Amino acid sequence: MFAVIKSGGRQYKVSVGQTLEVNRLPVDDGAQVKFEEVLLISDANSSMIGTPLVDNAVVLATAVKQDRGEKLIVFRYKAKKRVRHKRGHRQELTVLSIDDIVADGKSLITGKPPVTRETPAEDEETTASVTSEAEENEAPVSEESETEQRTSRRRRTAQVEDTESKAEEE
Repeated sequence: MFAVIKSGGRQYKVSVGQTLEVNRLPVDDGAQVKFEEVLLISDANSSMIGTPLVDNAVVLATAVKQDRGEKLIVFRYKAKKRVRHKRGHRQELTVLSIDDIVADGKSLITGKPPVTRETPAEDEETTASVTSEAEENEAPVSEESETEQRTSRRRRTAQVEDTESKAEEE
């Protein structure tokens, strides 16, 4: 049994138990993901083809980890013009494990209603401890620290201390 799903503008043929790499999804590790854009479900006995999507069909997957793909070298040049550009690229990926294929409210594997999981209990405990620490500190947050927290790990802005020291020097 397999299904064809759509994620990130691409189509993937998936079966239960398979691991799959898709473009980065905004989910935590261990969280369950529902793909409602199911284009086709096929079994040994029958096939359900969507027009364009299969009605009441869902593919359930678990996010295993966030990863990055292999490095690709992008080399552009113009002959006889001394123009050369060499760049590397690594795609941000989410590794998924396919748990179940559901059609018309029933799992096609067990024949029973699907079992949806919430986020792991470990994450709830850690988030509770982080919020309690934040409540204990209760320090006023300035606008500079808020912008610093929103930056991604690859695009770091200047440290707040550096900018303050430069302002004092002037």
